[in-house]
Order: sequence, then C-alpha cells, then structure tokens
Amino acid sequence: MLDSCKLKSACNLPLIYYKKINTSGTSNADVPLADPGMYQLDITLRRGQSLAARDRGGTSDPYVKFKIGGKEVFRSKIIYKNLNPVWEEKACILVDHLREPLYVKVFDYDFGLQDDFMGSAFLDLTQLELNRPIDVTLTLKDPHYPDHDLGIILLSVILTPKEGEHRDVFQTQSLRLSDVHRKSHLWRGIVSITLIEGRDLKAMDSNGLSDPYVKFRLGHQKYKSKIMPKTLNPQWREQFDFHLYEERGGIIDITAWDKDAGKRDDFIGRCQVDLSGLSREQTHKLELQLEEGEGHLVLLVTLTASATVSISDLSVNSLEDQKEREEILKRYSPLRIFHNLKDVGFLQVKVIRAEGLMAADVTGKSDPFCVVELNNDRLLTHTVYKNLNPEWNKVFTFNIKDIHSVLEVTVYDEDRDRSADFLGRVAIPLLSIQNGEQKAYVLKNKQLTGPTKGVIYLEIDVIFNAVKASLRTLIPKEQKYIEEENRLSKQLLLRNFIRTKRCVMVLINAAYYVNSCFDWDSPPRSLAAFVLFLFVVWNFELYMIPLVLLLLLTWNYFLIISGKDNRQRDTVVEDMLEDEEEEDDRDDKDSEKKGFINKIYAIQEVCISVQNILDEVASFGERIKNTFNWTVPFLSWLAIVAFCVFTVILYFIPLRYIVLVWGINKFTKKLRCPYAIDNNELLDFLSRVPSDVQVVQYQELKPDPSHSPCKRKKNNLG
Repeated sequence: MLDSCKLKSACNLPLIYYKKINTSGTSNADVPLADPGMYQLDITLRRGQSLAARDRGGTSDPYVKFKIGGKEVFRSKIIYKNLNPVWEEKACILVDHLREPLYVKVFDYDFGLQDDFMGSAFLDLTQLELNRPIDVTLTLKDPHYPDHDLGIILLSVILTPKEGEHRDVFQTQSLRLSDVHRKSHLWRGIVSITLIEGRDLKAMDSNGLSDPYVKFRLGHQKYKSKIMPKTLNPQWREQFDFHLYEERGGIIDITAWDKDAGKRDDFIGRCQVDLSGLSREQTHKLELQLEEGEGHLVLLVTLTASATVSISDLSVNSLEDQKEREEILKRYSPLRIFHNLKDVGFLQVKVIRAEGLMAADVTGKSDPFCVVELNNDRLLTHTVYKNLNPEWNKVFTFNIKDIHSVLEVTVYDEDRDRSADFLGRVAIPLLSIQNGEQKAYVLKNKQLTGPTKGVIYLEIDVIFNAVKASLRTLIPKEQKYIEEENRLSKQLLLRNFIRTKRCVMVLINAAYYVNSCFDWDSPPRSLAAFVLFLFVVWNFELYMIPLVLLLLLTWNYFLIISGKDNRQRDTVVEDMLEDEEEEDDRDDKDSEKKGFINKIYAIQEVCISVQNILDEVASFGERIKNTFNWTVPFLSWLAIVAFCVFTVILYFIPLRYIVLVWGINKFTKKLRCPYAIDNNELLDFLSRVPSDVQVVQYQELKPDPSHSPCKRKKNNLG
C-alpha cells in the first residue's frame, strides 16, 4: 500500500508531498550532511495539473526549470496551450552534497523578451531516502502572492549514492557545475536567416488588412521583425543570425502577429523550422505554411560552421603562441581582402580580475561572475563565491564582423533563486582598444553614465583587415536580438527633445547668420560673403560639394593635431543621463505599487514612438557632427577617402552618366538579386558613428590612483 508523508516548508515556500512507491531502502535522515560522497538524482518530470493561465486565451505554454545552487541543471520542452501538460521527461543530476535543495520553477513560454512566471517549489534532498523511488507532488506558489493557487507539478525521484571508482569522476563533474553552465554558451555553428516576405496572411483588422510582424525563437535567442502596416503580403527583407548550441541543430519557432495599438496583439499563425533536416554551407529557400492561421512565410536559411569563439585559461593563449599568431595575422592580411568579407577581424579578451566590488549579499560579500558581449556573442566566466576581489584569469576569443562594434563587459552577483544582481559594466569600442595593454577599467552603472564601485582588469587585442572593415561599414548594422523593451520615461523624452532642439538650432543659427549678411549688419563680412557668392556661383561645379566637405574634415583634423581641439564634453547630456538613471531607480521601486502606466497603455505607446523619433532625429544630426569632429578617426579617414573619390568622379565624369549608372543599378538590382536586402550606404555609414549619448557612455573613466595593475590585492576569501 502507498503511504505519504508531508515535509517541512520554509517561510513563503510551497509545500511538498511524497508518495513512496516501494518499502525497501535506507533513510537518508541519518546520513551526516558533511558526508563527502557523491549522489545521483534521477528525476522524471511527469505532468502538471491546474496550472495558472498566463495567455490571453486563458491558457499557457508551460515549461519547467530545475536549479541546484543557483545553477540551471535541466529545462523541459514546451507544451503549448495546456494547463494540464504531460512531459514524461527524465533528468539525471549529479550532486556532491545534499544541503542545496532542488528548486523547480515553471514559466509560460512567451515570444516577447521575457517569459511569464507561473510558480515555483523546492525539494529538500536531505528528506529523501536512498535507493527508493518516490512520487513527489509539488504545490506551486508565488512568493509575492502566497495565497494564489498556481497548480501542482508531479515528479518521480530516486537518490542513489555514488562510491568507489566513480566518486572522483562525479566529484569533478559536480564541482564544475558552473563550468557546465558556462559551456552551454559556446555555440557549434551559426544559422543565418533572411525573412523575405509573407503571402496571403490572415486579415485581423476591421479594414480587411493586418499590421504583421514575425517573432523567431531558437532556444533562448529571440528576434522580432519590423512591423509592416496595412498589408496581407508584407515585404520584410530582414537578415539576422542565431547561434547553434546543439550539434543536431534544434528547432526554430516562428509566430506571426498583427500589431494593435492599445491592446494585445492578434495571433496570425505559427510554424517551425527543423534545422536537423537542412544541409550545412548551403542556402535553403523555405515557403512555410502558417498553422492555426492562414498564409505563408518565405525565408532563406543558411547553416554555417562556428566562428572562432572560445573560452580558455590564461595558460592557453592564441596570440602568445607564435604559430597561431602568425596564422591569425595571415588570415587578416591586406592580401586576403576578398576572402570571406564577413570575417573582418579577431578579438581576444583577457578577463583577469576585479577589485573593490560592491557587496550585494547580506554577508557583506558577493558571488561575482563576468559576462562578455560582442553584438550577439555572449560568453560567461565562472562564479567566484563570497569575494569582492575575484580573479577569473580567463581568455575569450571572438570573430569580428563589424569593427565598429562595442565590447561590453558586465559583472553580476549570482543569486540562488532570483535573477543576478548588477554590479557594474564597461563599454569599450573596438577602435579605441590599445593592443596588449592591461588596463584597469572603472565599472559604470547600468546607463554607463557614471561610476559604480570597483574596477576590472582587462587585456584586449584586436587584429582586423582595414579594407574589409571599410567595406562592411557600408552594409546594414547587425541588430541585437536581446535588447530591453522601450518604456516611457519623462527624462528620456526631455533629453531627446533637447538633443533634437540643439540640432535644429544649429540650422536656425546658420540661417540667421546668412540673413545677417543679406542685411549688411557687418559691412566687411557682408562684402566678403557677396564676393564669395559671386565667385562660387560663377565657377560652381558639382565636384565642389564633396571637395568642400573634404576641406572641412581636413581643417578639423589639423585643429585637433595642433592642440586646438574645439570639441567639448557634453555636460548637458551627462547631467540628463544621470537624472534619467535616478528616475529609472525610482520607477523600479514604485513599479509594484503603481499601475498607472498600464492604464494608459495606448498613450504610452504614442509617447514612446515620439520619444524614439526624437532620438533618431537627434542622433542623425549628432552623428554628422561627430563625423566632421573626428570623434572616430577611422570613420573620418574613411569619409575623406570617399570624398576624394566622389570629387574625382564628379570632376571627370559628366553628371548625366553618373545618374544613368545610378538609375540602371537601382532598376536592375531586384532582377540581379531578387532577395537582396535594401540598404542605404550613407545611413549605414552614419549608424557606425556614435551619437553624443554614446560618446558619453563609451567614455573611459579615470581609475582611482590606488588601483594599479602592479599593485595587486589579496583576494578576500571570506
């Protein structure tokens, strides 16, 4: 007969019930917690019952996570549109002691940037009996709303001790649980996706049309296309990349949605792409029928081998090995300009250590780990527990696809049962890196506007092909598929308005200046302007336009090298960014108390649109200014080369021939390459130039004199 027992529950944690299946076995209650033996925990995730509804249709798309010691050790498959899902999945977990409980969390799979929490529970491993299968019923609870009934999860578990010759092997695996977690971020290949078009999509609006967009998901990676207004046959022409973490490829989930202002978006249909059935190094054109809806999506999918991305210890260093260094230098030599244009360069980042970090735990310590990001490439170090002066001594390598990318290094504090706490961040443009120099970077806040506590020591090397980098500057910039959602901010709206106003005021002041010449407010100046006007109009040729811009760039360059730099720190933008950070902190504290923004969702969406338009207009003007101000010398030199070429072309070639070539190219582009992605080379170039806000964010702070690379403090091991 089956008997049951009820385990103790901690404060605000759900209760757990067991049903013992057999009567044999030894109780683990008498086993001392200090027992150094290894254990194997075999879990069968059976099913869920009466789970919480998180979607608009009164259903959910649930999946389950298992965590031990703050590390995710298992994730189930997703069961769509079901509040009573059946998984029947097995997991084998190795543990080196029984002090850490098994945490079980349930989430609703959402194609947005964050899945919805559906409840959690924990399993006290010390209460399990060895070698005895047990049925477990977990009651899901939300710590913030303990009275809510969120359903139950049914498991079968068996705990088995591992001894003898197995012990050393399992101990090594268990002690490196963080390494297993870290290695899951190393990818085995890249899938390049081009969303071409949709055909005959379902009409979701009253006007018989839709405003469709598409969401893609591969594991944790997500991408959202742009919205195409009022059409059932949208033309997207968007390209993006996902990383392949599994040798067999994986499955891409695709959903189409209709954008609605002021309410939840309408679901148009879904489809999937099984990458295991696609051959590598070949482009596949796919026409996918939308399930649960109408219409087709047309995609181009290409699977390629992995880029050069790795994590290693300091002892394994590519650039210190003379043979490997020569091979890398040869790969990016000027003679290999047209070999794989997407492979622009090689980046090596040594994450050495940090000092004086913020204490995030109640013990006065932190459990810091480091995240290194380059565009959509994201790698992690291991966690150093209970330490404010951690040493990682890890080497990360990346392929560079865009030399104008920004390397972001973020330090977090690991927490057992909630998201990691932010400790600090630095953003380093690749073009500003000095090779082989170990530097102490002052950690900044989330907005990168001011310092926070601590410094991080990095040594970075960049090797790239300048010609490839220049050519890649003229194609669309890679879009990050993991970004924070835009939200309404009074300070951000004000900041963008002021930035736009400053750009417009430059034009207005220029108009006033020209008008003053017409009014002869200053006779000498007006006379000189009149003579210059007659000379220019009489002798004007089209090639003089890029020539004037070329002279302006050259003039500013000589001003800078002569020490007469007229570029000023934008203290206004810095102050406003700090105010915005304070407002964000207040919003975070008040978000649970105030639901006002949710009540005016439609107004918020309009305000966000205005806010973003102001940002784009202001950024456009600032990028033009910063091109001529030599903010990024590489781009300014590239502009000089372009202006020289344009000047020569316009001088020697009649305008009619240039217009003919331009028109023929535009008219035949789609005929020559039907799936070409539309782009504007000038806008692509300007997208690489930082705006004033980005200049402030990328600005390196001066470290405290007490922090010196030669002066190493002992780690506080706690």
